Amino acid sequence: MAKAPLCPVCRKHPAEPDYRPFCSRRCADVDLQGWLSGRYAIPAADDESAVRDTPSED
Repeated sequence: MAKAPLCPVCRKHPAEPDYRPFCSRRCADVDLQGWLSGRYAIPAADDESAVRDTPSED
């Protein structure tokens, strides 16, 4: 049987089914706070089509 992966926040305890992929509610909340505070970000490319679609000011 394979071991459960470790919690990505504390990296000390295996993931619990109720809080997967975290080991506890505390670690899940720590991760959520990271997203809400802007510590985590997903890089995005500028959408050049939006710039082309805007009417030009002649």
